[in-house]
Amino acid sequence: MSQILAATEGVTGNIGAIGYGLAAIGPGVGVGIVFGKGTEALARQPEAAGLIRSNQILGFAFCEALALIGIVMPFVY
Repeated sequence: MSQILAATEGVTGNIGAIGYGLAAIGPGVGVGIVFGKGTEALARQPEAAGLIRSNQILGFAFCEALALIGIVMPFVY
């Protein structure tokens, strides 16, 4: 059993990097959608720029929180 653990000990760093790479895909797509739709909304209703911008920042923060959780998870496991 200890030989198996020793053999997989060096692999966990690579798995963590792959896991974070996969975890970064979702927030990356989410940020793109948030700002793309926000730009579209600003083009349609420029008078609502303040409300749209605040919603964009809030959506961006939620997407980036997912990315930060993705950074932490490989270290927790």
